[in-house]
Amino acid sequence: MNSFGQRFRWTTFGESHGVALGVVVDGVPAGIKIDEKFIQSEMDRRKPGKSEAETQRKESDTIQILSGVFEGYTTGTSLAMVLYNENQKSRDYDNVKDIFRPGHADWTYFHKYGIRDYRGGGRSSARETSARVAAGAIAKLLLKELNIDVQSGLLEIGGIKSQEIDFDFAKQNILCSLDKNQYQAQLDRLKEVKAQHDSIGGVVLVKASNVPAGLGEPMYHKLDAKIGELMMGLNAVKAVEIGDGIEVAKNLGSLNNDQITSDGFSSNHSGGILGGISNGDDIVVKVHFKPTPSIFKEQQTVDTNNQNQTYNLKGRHDPCVAIRGSVVCESQLALILADMLLLNMSSKLQNIKKVYL
Repeated sequence: MNSFGQRFRWTTFGESHGVALGVVVDGVPAGIKIDEKFIQSEMDRRKPGKSEAETQRKESDTIQILSGVFEGYTTGTSLAMVLYNENQKSRDYDNVKDIFRPGHADWTYFHKYGIRDYRGGGRSSARETSARVAAGAIAKLLLKELNIDVQSGLLEIGGIKSQEIDFDFAKQNILCSLDKNQYQAQLDRLKEVKAQHDSIGGVVLVKASNVPAGLGEPMYHKLDAKIGELMMGLNAVKAVEIGDGIEVAKNLGSLNNDQITSDGFSSNHSGGILGGISNGDDIVVKVHFKPTPSIFKEQQTVDTNNQNQTYNLKGRHDPCVAIRGSVVCESQLALILADMLLLNMSSKLQNIKKVYL
C-alpha cells in the first residue's frame, strides 16, 4: 500500500534511483494559501548532503506543484507534487545486484515479489520520505490556519540523551539536537562511529501544540494508533512511544494519571491522548530509529542462489538516519492531525448545521 489517511489522504510514488519521486494529496480543502517558499524550506530541511552528519548524495529536492493550485490557492482537487532525482550513482550498487545487504529490505522484497530494484533499495529507500515531507508541508499550511504547531528534534543519539528541550536550537545545528549542552558530546559520538566506518541509532522527539480536544476515531481509528502505524511504517523505525511511553509500565496509577484542574491537566504523562482521542494537551511522540544498515564494514551474506558471500559496501549513506528523520516524523504527525481534524468535523450535528444551515 502506498496511501494513508481517510479525509486528508496522500499517495507517494517513485524510487531512489528512478526518474522522480512524488505525492498526490487528496482532500485538501479549497482556499489554503500555498506558500511555495515554505514548502521548499521543508524540503531543504530533509534533503541530503548539507553536512558531515549526512549522506553526501547531492540533491536539490526542488519541488514542483503539478495540480490542485490556482492563483496561489488550493482548489480542493487533487494536489500533485514531484521532485526529480539529480544525483544517482547506480553503479555504486553493481556489486549487490545478486546479493542481499544485511539489515536492508533486499531479502524481504525479493522473497515477496521475486524481483527487486537493487539500486539503493528502490522503493524501500529512505529517499521516499522526501514525498512525505512535501505532503506534510501542505498539512502544516492547513494546521497553521488553526494555530496548531508541530516541532521536532533529535532527543538522543547513541545513548547520549538531551536533558533540555529546545526546538529552536534544533533548527540551528546539523544534528537537529534539542540540547545545546549535549550537542558537542552527541556530535563527537557520531564522528567517532563514522570514523570506525559504522553507524548509530537515535531517538526523535515530536511535539504538536494547540491541538484541540476530540481528535481520534474510536475504537479502530484511534489517534495514538494511527500515529504508531504511520511512524512504524517509516524506514528504520523500530519503536514509537506516546507520552511517557514504556516508562508507564514501571509506574503507579496514582502517579501516572494526569490529574485535572480548572486550568487544565497538571501533567502530561499521556502525551496528550486519552482513549485514543486528543485531550487538548500537547501531543508528545518519541520515535526510535535503528542504526543505518549501510555500513562500511565487511559483512557476511548470501546471494540469490543462497550461496555464502562477503559483502563490502559502496555508495553514500547517512551515519545516523534519525537526524534527517526528525523532519520526516514532524511532517507525518502534521499529516495525521490534518486528517483527524477533517474527520472530526462531522462528529457532531451542530458542526454539520454550521455548514449547511
